[in-house]
Amino acid sequence: MARFFLRNLFSMFITMLLVSAVLFFLLEVAGGDVTVRLLGVFATPAQRDSLRRQLGLDAPAWQRYLDWLAGSDWRAQQMTPFPLVTMPNPQTGEPGWWAVVDDTLTRWRLADGELIAMQRTAEGEETTTPAGDVWTIDDAGNAIFWGVDVNNNLVKWVRGSDVDVLVLSKAGVRSETGGPQQYIPLRKGILRGDAGMSLQTNRPVSSTVFSRAANSLILAGAAFLLVMPLALVFGVLAGVNEGKLLDRIITITGLGFTATPEFVIGVFLILIFGIWLRWLPATAVFLTGDAIFRDPKILVLPVLTLMAAEFGYVSRITRASMAEVMQSPYIRAAFIKGVPRRRVIFRHALRNALLAPITVIMLQINWLIGGVIVVEVLFGIPGLGAYIYDAATFGDFNAVAAAAMLTVFVAVLTRLIGDMLYTYLNPRIRFA
Repeated sequence: MARFFLRNLFSMFITMLLVSAVLFFLLEVAGGDVTVRLLGVFATPAQRDSLRRQLGLDAPAWQRYLDWLAGSDWRAQQMTPFPLVTMPNPQTGEPGWWAVVDDTLTRWRLADGELIAMQRTAEGEETTTPAGDVWTIDDAGNAIFWGVDVNNNLVKWVRGSDVDVLVLSKAGVRSETGGPQQYIPLRKGILRGDAGMSLQTNRPVSSTVFSRAANSLILAGAAFLLVMPLALVFGVLAGVNEGKLLDRIITITGLGFTATPEFVIGVFLILIFGIWLRWLPATAVFLTGDAIFRDPKILVLPVLTLMAAEFGYVSRITRASMAEVMQSPYIRAAFIKGVPRRRVIFRHALRNALLAPITVIMLQINWLIGGVIVVEVLFGIPGLGAYIYDAATFGDFNAVAAAAMLTVFVAVLTRLIGDMLYTYLNPRIRFA
């Protein structure tokens, strides 16, 4: 049993690694030029090239993949004598990169051609002082300095440089003379929970994707816990009563739910319970991060929509599997021997009949977590599905990659759980 589990765990790791490589290079090929979306179609080639360097897109694809996977702080540390660390922002709690200079957290910026050191005190306040003599001479005879800037990059300044650098800020776009010549966007890598900065929000992806995933997890978990027992029970009832009135009613109901798109079901529920009867909120309003817990009623209609869509799939598969098992020779032999019908169903038929539904249930978990875009958009729920859609539309490859890897992790994890359940339902699998 332990060997079976370890083999599946190793297979899970290899699958995640291969998917990460394929996903990254697909985004590289199909992602397009994100600088056009950030700067607009009227940006000059020089401006786009400057922004591309700031985003680290001038590095080779294999280097960007390794940075995204394992982090860039490893190679960035070789460029500077100061230790690089991350510390949370006192206001937002989001992590930011700093260099440790004489036990003081320090960043640097250029002001009027002079390098300024911004130091963070133990109380979280920032002070600014001249950087002093921090320059070193490179092989070409230039005075250079590698330091952490305010945008979480390790950058190289060249003293006396007259190169214009594009500066993108909330106030707009401006040109700055003597800016950094090289950029290494700092990140710990997705293996350590850091997928970099979101190009759309300029915030760490890890600070946004997990909160969105939590909303989807709550929505999907509520729908799963409610619909799966119902679908299994009604599927079993239909299977053991094959051809009877109860079977027809359950089958037609499940087929109707399966054939109806989620947005149609959602619209009908909104019209009936949200507008006509006014029993439930028609849309979900998230004014705070814990809006779901403050007003659980906003989940009722989205959960009912997902339940209707899921009920048909699982109940029909369960019904078909149960009906097939009930026609098996060993089940007929049990009836001939006089074994009570209830005992035949629950002790002999049910365990084997659940093998096929478990596969469907595991697949539906993946769909519930990452594929509920229609339901989330329809009801205004800021979940993972809508997050992936918005990020993909904008071209935010860091956010898309992180969210996609999260859904892939859920997929391979549910497959592992499904394999474990198979060993319980069919012990012969343990020794396969």
